[in-house]
This record gives sequence, structure tokens and C-alpha cells, in this order.
Amino acid sequence: MPQPDAHVQALLDGLREARDEFLKAVGDVDPGLRTAPGLVGDWSARELLAHLGYWTGHAAEALHRAEQGELAEFGHDELSVDERNVVVARVAAEADYATAASREQGAYEAFATRLAAVVPDTLEERNADGDTLAQIIADDGADHYREHTLDVRAWFDGTDPADDEDEIADDEADAD
Repeated sequence: MPQPDAHVQALLDGLREARDEFLKAVGDVDPGLRTAPGLVGDWSARELLAHLGYWTGHAAEALHRAEQGELAEFGHDELSVDERNVVVARVAAEADYATAASREQGAYEAFATRLAAVVPDTLEERNADGDTLAQIIADDGADHYREHTLDVRAWFDGTDPADDEDEIADDEADAD
């Protein structure tokens, strides 16, 4: 398989780094607490892994639909995002932690494989909701892992995750 172009490689690198940071953070959760509610809202680490697995799978599906020339029909689900998240959490609660972790890994691998093969010109194509493929990749991928890494760190620190997001935004503004 040929190497992805520089932009796609940057997306892949960002996705891998964000996921690695998330897995490190969630890996620090005591194994006895990985299925206990309360890590993020009512979710345990297991539900959080399932949540990220679902949404990385969603991004992989968007990439697949773009490959097929069908991205414009992708979107407009019968369930809202919140309703979908409730279903994913309910299904995850019926599995053990290892199963949720394995499913997340499979979804991540499918996403990364499809992303590595994406035709860069398709990144600006839009789905039925008006989102570009690049937005879907970021929202369901690296940005989503980063968001929940902040949630897990906030749980450990006993802080509000919004405080961490504000601090990161301030640091980025200072760097400019």
C-alpha cells in the first residue's frame, strides 16, 4: 500500500497519539473500578471504551461511504446522538471490560486502515448533515479521544473536565 500524503499522515498520527493518550489514561483506572459507573457521568471505563469504539466505527463507515461515492447519503440517523449514546452504553453494560476494549480496538483499526487509504480530495466532500469528511474524521476520531482523555484525567484529579479544556485553550492561545 502506498504511503498516505502528508495531510492524511498527519491525521493518522494525530489519531494514534490521541488514542494512545486516552488508553494510557483509562489504563490507569483501577481494574476493579473499570466497570463501576461514575468515570464520565454514569459511564464506567467499559462504557467509555464502547462509546469511542462506536464513534470510530462511525467514522470508518463514513470513509467507506466516501470510497463508494455515497457520502452525501450518509447521516440523518433515526436516533439522535444522545439516543445513540444511550443505546451504546446499554449494550456495553452487558459486556465485560475486555470485550469492550477488543471492540474499540477493532473499530480503531478499521478506521485507521480506511483513513490511510483515503483519497485526499474526498476530505472536503459533505454528508447528508453538511459535515465534511474531514470534520467527521476529526469529530469521531482524534478530537473525541482527546475530549474523553480530559474527562478521565478530570476524574482522577477531582476537577471539572471543562476546567481542563479551558486550560488547554489558554495554553494554545499563549503559544500563538
